[in-house]
Amino acid sequence: MAGSFRDADDERDVEVQDQGADATSDAAVSAPGAPVERSNPLGRHVTLATAVFLNCSQMIGVGVFSVPGVVLKGTGSVGLALVLWVLVPFIAFAGLTIYNEFASMFPDRSGGEVVFLEQAFPRPRFFVPISFAITAILLSFSATASIVFAQYTLYAFDIERTPFRQSTLAVGIVCLCACCVILSTRFSLKAVNVITFVKVLSLVFLALAGIAVLLGLTPVEDPYANFDHLFEGSTASVNSLALSIVKVNFSFVGWSNTFSVLSEIKSKNPARTARRAGYISLGLIATLFFLINVAYIAAVPKEEIKNSGQLIAALFFEHVFGHSVARRLLPIMIALSCLGNILAVQVGRARVIREIARQGILPWANIIASTKPFGTPALPVLIQVSLTIFVLLAPPAEDAFSFLLDLASYPNLIFSAALAISIFILRRRRERASLPPAPFRAWNLVVWVQVANCLFLLIMPWVPPPGGQGDVSFWYATYCVAGLGLLAFCAVYYYVWIVLLPRLGGYEIVQETKELDGGGRANVLVRRYKVARVVPPRTDSERSPLLSREPYVIDAAT
Repeated sequence: MAGSFRDADDERDVEVQDQGADATSDAAVSAPGAPVERSNPLGRHVTLATAVFLNCSQMIGVGVFSVPGVVLKGTGSVGLALVLWVLVPFIAFAGLTIYNEFASMFPDRSGGEVVFLEQAFPRPRFFVPISFAITAILLSFSATASIVFAQYTLYAFDIERTPFRQSTLAVGIVCLCACCVILSTRFSLKAVNVITFVKVLSLVFLALAGIAVLLGLTPVEDPYANFDHLFEGSTASVNSLALSIVKVNFSFVGWSNTFSVLSEIKSKNPARTARRAGYISLGLIATLFFLINVAYIAAVPKEEIKNSGQLIAALFFEHVFGHSVARRLLPIMIALSCLGNILAVQVGRARVIREIARQGILPWANIIASTKPFGTPALPVLIQVSLTIFVLLAPPAEDAFSFLLDLASYPNLIFSAALAISIFILRRRRERASLPPAPFRAWNLVVWVQVANCLFLLIMPWVPPPGGQGDVSFWYATYCVAGLGLLAFCAVYYYVWIVLLPRLGGYEIVQETKELDGGGRANVLVRRYKVARVVPPRTDSERSPLLSREPYVIDAAT
């Protein structure tokens, strides 16, 4: 049976997970996941506009400036590439609809998918949060955006690019963004708003430039040449198609960023605000990305696009505006996109890591979940930044970033499939508990579309591509094995920590809830011994009055 309580801040109805009538009751404390916080220690600074900008800022990274050439090469034809740029937003819409239903069930829980998964799969106890925590934290770096920022900033100011300068500037911008996020949530959100507004204007400029190309208002001689025989040369390899979908999907990563700050939305109905923000941002960015891809195809010969790698935007500017304008304007646009992306990722991922910490499954969980001293998730930001700096200072081979992108996508696909299926699990659970349906319900069709998409992208990469060569120089399915290996490590870690050691030590691991400064709450995991331990005999001077009367004690060690 589930109950609800009235939030003291803005009188929002909040459902307490599974049991209990009050957030402070024992039933609520023992419910799956982190405890509900009666007063949000991070504040409520996220408006509808800010929510839209948070989503847009993470989506507008380096993807639209670098991925289209790789996608066209993978698909083999202009027509199939454009189909993917239309298809993937609909798949993202399916995922967004599922998130909307979850948000309507748990409107006062930040963290996004980690919250939704823990509610749907409370058994085996702690398994899902531990698995998600390890993968989410290890893959939470934002090295790609910071490196691209450094490269284009040096290029814009005619500074010779050396490994030392690139790494120094990349680490510097990551640390600068981290300082903003740590010192002030309000300021960092305003910075995201301003930068994202400029980024959206940049995309509008690119789209309008493409329209000008099609109208014959630029030096491009035949803007329709690439549109003849649209599907000629389309790939028959499901492996190449799957990798191309992954690359396009990479460009849209960020449509769910608002759900990471759901409890910080300044609204009496945060789920509805997040829903509107998702629709607005996804619709806007999907339209602009498609128009920009049409612009690329209209201005740049097909073979040049295929061989452009990450330089498709540079080729577009050179063909339309000339080399001099491209050299000045393009680097500024891309650097701003990277800057906004880094900020948005740090804001969102910090909330995810804090929510994981509040479950009690990380070392020093109550310290990581604390918002001292600035009322911000300082330690989660530092964890994310530390991982980014580690990747920056240990640069991999030429194709390692493509590998890391694919690697990060594979475990997430498994979580996404589980998330879609869990919709049906939670619906049935609510029925059995005689609870009303969620205020917002996703259509069953879009749920199955999401499941089918995840299964396709999980299975097809194992099919050998033509010539046995994927988008990296080593074995094409290495990232699949590495992703599954990461999840296997999570399973082994879980078994040793939660099952094996307690069995050998004669104790069980239980959750206890601690109140944190600033109104925060977090769980901690403690050992509760099942069998009383015999206290060794002591001298009269060593024996306390309690132990002298009670020869057996229960040992509970953190």
